[in-house]
Amino acid sequence: MARVGVVGAAGKMGKTLVKLIQQSPDLDLAAAVDLPGLQVIGQDAGIVAGIGEVGVSIADDLAQVVADIDVLIDFTIAVATEKNLEICHKAGTRMVIGTTGLSESQTVRMDEISSSVPVVFASNYSIGVNATFQLVEMAAGIFGDTVDVEIIESHHRHKVDAPSGTALSLGEHVAKGLGRDLASVSRHGRHGLTGARDRETIGFHAVRGGEIVGEHTVMFIAGGERLEITHRAQSRANFAEGALRAAGWIVNQVPGRYDMLDVLGLAR
Repeated sequence: MARVGVVGAAGKMGKTLVKLIQQSPDLDLAAAVDLPGLQVIGQDAGIVAGIGEVGVSIADDLAQVVADIDVLIDFTIAVATEKNLEICHKAGTRMVIGTTGLSESQTVRMDEISSSVPVVFASNYSIGVNATFQLVEMAAGIFGDTVDVEIIESHHRHKVDAPSGTALSLGEHVAKGLGRDLASVSRHGRHGLTGARDRETIGFHAVRGGEIVGEHTVMFIAGGERLEITHRAQSRANFAEGALRAAGWIVNQVPGRYDMLDVLGLAR
C-alpha cells in the first residue's frame, strides 16, 4: 500500500484528496501538511475534511514528515511547489504535481529533479480532460490550415494564473496537430485595433468568476461551420481521482518526468 502525503490539506482540493484516499484500498494517508500559522495545524486531517478522525494531524513543515511517505501530492502554488520539490528531492520521495503557473526556471528545476526522483506533472488530472487533449489534436490534424482556432477557459475567481495550465496544454496539442510552434503562434486576448486575424495564430481567452470549477472549449472555426470541443468539470473529485491514480502508478516507476497520458497508457 502506497503511503501518500498531501500538501495544502486544508484547502478545497486537499480536503477532497483526504476523503478519497480514505476510500482507497491501495493508498494510505500518511501525512498532511499546510501553511504555518493556520488554525488547522495540529488538527486531525479527517476532521478538517469532514469525514471524522483518520489519525493524521496536519503538520506545518513538510521536511518533518516527508520520511513517512512514498509519494507527495501537491496542488498548491508555484512558490510552494518549488520548495516542496527540493524537500522531496533530498528525501527521494516521489511527487504528483498539479500546480499550474510554474515559471520556466521552476520547470527546468523540476526536470532536473525528475532525473533522480520520479515525478508526475500534469496541467489536469481529469481523465475526461486527457481524452480532450487527444480529441483536439486529432481534430487539428484533420482540419489543418482551413480553420481558425480559439481556446476559451473559465475558472473560479480565486485562480491566480491565466490562461490555465489546461488551456495551454490544449494549445500544445492543437499546435502539434497543426505542425506549429505554440510559443510562436499563441495570442492572448485582444484589445484595440488588432487588424485582421492571422490564421496561423491560436487564440487564448480567460474568464474568471464565482466558483466555476473549470471549463475549457476549443473552437475550430471555418467559413461555413464551427466545431467546438468542450470539457466542463462539475466537481474537484475528478481531478483528485486522477491524481490518486497517478500516485498509485508513480510508486512503481523509474526516475523521469511523466504526465497523465503516461499514467493512462495514452502517451505516444
